[in-house]
Amino acid sequence: QVQLVESGGGLVQAGGSLKLSCTVSERTFISYAMAWFRQAPGKEREFVGAIKWNGDTTYYADSVKGRFTVSKDDAENASYLQMNSLKPEDTAVYYCAATAFSINYSESYDKTSEYEQWGQGTQVTVSS
Repeated sequence: QVQLVESGGGLVQAGGSLKLSCTVSERTFISYAMAWFRQAPGKEREFVGAIKWNGDTTYYADSVKGRFTVSKDDAENASYLQMNSLKPEDTAVYYCAATAFSINYSESYDKTSEYEQWGQGTQVTVSS
């Protein structure tokens, strides 16, 4: 059973930064594409950012482009979400997700159905 564990969430003022981490208990992590989603109260889970298995391509939602950065460290079996210039509307529970079986990732990276493995989520709250 692959486990994903997020950490790094918390309370931050608008304009501040946070870095979320997602560690994966899978020795073939190098073959996984990783993504981050978020879900605010009363809203659907939405795509934030993703990175291909080999790390050569990243994808972002328009709402976070230029502020957030997704990365993965195969040596550490981890993915990271660096969040800068945070806004109150970034407040949500953030989830990391992983897939090792994508057929056409460039077409499906932003879909929750693309990912087989999910973390438990970490709360990010941005105060105004």
